[in-house]
Amino acid sequence: MRVDAHHHIWESGRRLHSWLDAPELASIRRDFGPADLAPRARATGIDRTVLVQVLPDAAETREFLALAAAEPLIAGVVGWADLTAPGIADTLAELRRGPGGDRLVGIRHLVQGEPDPAWLARPDVRRGLRAVGDAGLCYDLLVRAHQLPAAIDTVRALPEQPFVLDHLAKPPIARGDLEPWAGRLRELAREPNVSCKLSGLVTEADPAGWTVADLRPYAETALDAFGPERVMFGSDWPVCLVAASYEQVVHTADELTEGLEAQERAQVFGGTAARIYGLDGPARPGDGEPPA
Repeated sequence: MRVDAHHHIWESGRRLHSWLDAPELASIRRDFGPADLAPRARATGIDRTVLVQVLPDAAETREFLALAAAEPLIAGVVGWADLTAPGIADTLAELRRGPGGDRLVGIRHLVQGEPDPAWLARPDVRRGLRAVGDAGLCYDLLVRAHQLPAAIDTVRALPEQPFVLDHLAKPPIARGDLEPWAGRLRELAREPNVSCKLSGLVTEADPAGWTVADLRPYAETALDAFGPERVMFGSDWPVCLVAASYEQVVHTADELTEGLEAQERAQVFGGTAARIYGLDGPARPGDGEPPA
């Protein structure tokens, strides 16, 4: 099973996506759905995907879960819930009971946008993270490089909770800097309850002129620190389109992992995601029509 462990969809007419107003995102300021992704997944050999929340909106998560129940391509959903809410356990249980609730595999918050670099260390946030773990769900860490110290402390404080680091914490690829990002990433990787996604790199590089060589030091740092058994491929489609096509992103990941053994590549391109997120068996894109 070959898995794309990180992609999005959105309908701008359904709810406000103000983040798309940024000038550099003009090329993706339109709707994207499973019907747009399915042929690209099929062309690159992707069997299943993990759909990840876009907005801090529980209604979006409910819609994503219902969509996953009807769409054979989507094996799991990383949704959103308010970690600081006293009733988060009830919210997670409600999501699980609703249509497609069995596809809920994780929760994520847009920590990258929080002004407090230690937001993850807040007592109410930690309480919410424990509720996520008690519900048997992973937690996706969406942080920037300067927020890694709080992420490290959080992962250590909750050793029973599985975490997944999105986009390698957005390293400064465009500047070509490795430190202090690499040292912090290695420190995080020493904690066995955290995995990472080889995703989102093309948009951290120069979108108009990046090369595989630009990305390689960052990918190799992550593969060395975590090992292939804790690294999973994600396209970050359609956000990736500001810098590369879906096909380019998949082929670039193939190039970045070409030095691995076949079994190790199989972990990065499916095994890790299936194990960490508890995804079910393969279903080829196109086996069923996407919902209208």
